[in-house]
Amino acid sequence: MLNAVADALLPPASLAAAAFLLFLAGPRWRRLGLIVLAAFLALGTGLVAAALMASLTFSDAPPGPEPAAIVILSADGIVLPKPLTLQPGPLTMERMRAGAELHRRTGLPILVSGGSFLGDPTPLAAMMASSLKEDFGIDVRWQEDQSADTWQNAKFSASVLRAAGISRVYLVTNVWHMRRALFAFRHFGVDAVPAPVQPAARGWSWNLLTLRPSFWQASYFALHEWLGLAYYALRQ
Repeated sequence: MLNAVADALLPPASLAAAAFLLFLAGPRWRRLGLIVLAAFLALGTGLVAAALMASLTFSDAPPGPEPAAIVILSADGIVLPKPLTLQPGPLTMERMRAGAELHRRTGLPILVSGGSFLGDPTPLAAMMASSLKEDFGIDVRWQEDQSADTWQNAKFSASVLRAAGISRVYLVTNVWHMRRALFAFRHFGVDAVPAPVQPAARGWSWNLLTLRPSFWQASYFALHEWLGLAYYALRQ
C-alpha cells in the first residue's frame, strides 16, 4: 500500500502532473507551473540524480566475526505469458549476480527473501532460488517467502536466521537501497554487513547535464528511499 501511494505522489512523475495541471489552471498559476516544471527537469539530469544517490550513504558494520550467511533481497519480477511464469526482474537479477559472486568467494549459505509479487502464486524467494540453481548452479539454503516489503524482509529473515543460530550476515541489495535495508535488519537484531550491488563508476561528462529516463528513475529511487527511511524512523 505504501509503495502504491509513493508511486503516485513522489517526484518526478507527480511534478510533471502538477506542472501540467498548473498550466491548465490559467495565467495566474503559470509562474508556479514553470517552477514545478523546472524541478521536474532538474530531477532528470545526472547531476541532481547523482547528488540524491550520494545522499544515501550508509555505515559499515563494526568489526566482528566473519558473517555466517548471505541474505539476498528480492526487488522485482517479470510475469511471462504462455505459460505464466515469474522471472527475475532487472533489479532482482543484479542482486542475485552479486550474491552468487559473493557465495563463490566465501562458500557461505544463502537466504533469499521475498513474498508474492503482483498476485503471482510463486513467491519471489522461490523464483530466486530456482534461478540461482538453474542459471548460476547455486543451491539456496533458506527461502523467506512471506515478506511484502523491506521491513518484512528483515523481520521474517531474522526469524529464519535466529532458528539457524546465525546473527551476522552479508546483506546483498542495491547500493541506493542499502541504508534502509540495514536500518530494518539491525532493528530486528541481525548484524548485517553491507555487500551492495555496485553501480558503474561515472566520471564528469557533459552528459550529466542532459535529460535521460535513467536519471529520472535514479531520482525516483533516491526519493523513495528517503520516504521509506522517514516512515521506518516513525515506525520504530
